Amino acid sequence: MNELTVQEKFLSGETKSFILVTALLGAVVVMLSLMPEGSFIHLPVYVVNLLGKYVTYAILALSVDLVWGYLGILTLGHCVFFALGGYVMGMYLTRSIGAQGVYGDPLLPDFMVFLNWHELPWYWQGLQYFPLAALLIICVPALLAYVFGRLAFFSRVSGVYLSIITQALTYAMMLAFFLNELGFGGNNGLTDFKTLLGFSLQTDGMRILLFALSVVTLCLCYLLCRSVVVSKLGRLCIAVRDAENRVRFIGYRVENIKLLIFVLSAVIAGIAGALYVPQVGIINPSEFSPVNSIEIIVCVALGGRGRLYGAVIGAFLVHIAKTMFTNLMPEFWLFALGALFVLVTLFLKDGVAGLLCVHLKTGSTETLTDKA
Repeated sequence: MNELTVQEKFLSGETKSFILVTALLGAVVVMLSLMPEGSFIHLPVYVVNLLGKYVTYAILALSVDLVWGYLGILTLGHCVFFALGGYVMGMYLTRSIGAQGVYGDPLLPDFMVFLNWHELPWYWQGLQYFPLAALLIICVPALLAYVFGRLAFFSRVSGVYLSIITQALTYAMMLAFFLNELGFGGNNGLTDFKTLLGFSLQTDGMRILLFALSVVTLCLCYLLCRSVVVSKLGRLCIAVRDAENRVRFIGYRVENIKLLIFVLSAVIAGIAGALYVPQVGIINPSEFSPVNSIEIIVCVALGGRGRLYGAVIGAFLVHIAKTMFTNLMPEFWLFALGALFVLVTLFLKDGVAGLLCVHLKTGSTETLTDKA
């Protein structure tokens, strides 16, 4: 049987369907939000804002699926890259406040004035310029992922030990960012953002635009991940996941493959964090919490790892459930999350996406793993 070319795999029915459905749903949400407020089909802007937050979590889940589903690395600390991207965006938004802050200082953020800081730290310099902030949103998570991956992968750390180290990394970062001396707002983090590129963040139009931008970014990130997994690099990732020693034996540098995918995944997570912050209006050390990373793992498991679109489905299902639980029974959410992970592991090995494949009974939903 002749194999599909890379281009045919990339432009498969699965990819086209995902982009079409995502773009269509995004357009419907935007159109409903623009309807007159008195209309029965009007979608309140706060719902659009909430959906935008879900989309950023979907991008984060996509990045986790890239390393867990296709490379076999169970990362329990991927939110560290999400939070770093968010903090860079938060620093840019904070610098954009300028003299509009409570203390009216054009150079120092309010929390620094309150803590009697007299000089802006060097790592805050230039962040009032969006091009530099955009570059750092990519570079800061990538740099941390490179350093961590270089140390871990070239030391042959793998399996549960690697998972524990990733969790320790995000917990250490959380403790560090709680310190007021570090210059990131301590417990309170960064908040009270006012403008983005000169436009007010409080207007309905900006919130709808941020949602639309998040949907477009989700589609682009999906296409990027899809192009990777259908390429030779993607097939190598699956080979490393399933038989690492064999791949190493035939001459491939497994460490370089892991490092490349890990850094790419970190960049995608950082972009997700940067889109998240202006929509929720705050970034604080709690975003580093290991619980958040575990939630994303549950998202990928529920949706179906190793399918990309499954991670997106799982992210929406889990965070919709979280919104409902935290409104009705907030104290039971963590128990529900744990139970969900156990049930998925025991009874839904291929996730929701696996169920869709079974019911649709079509070869177009076959995963790359099945074709390899």
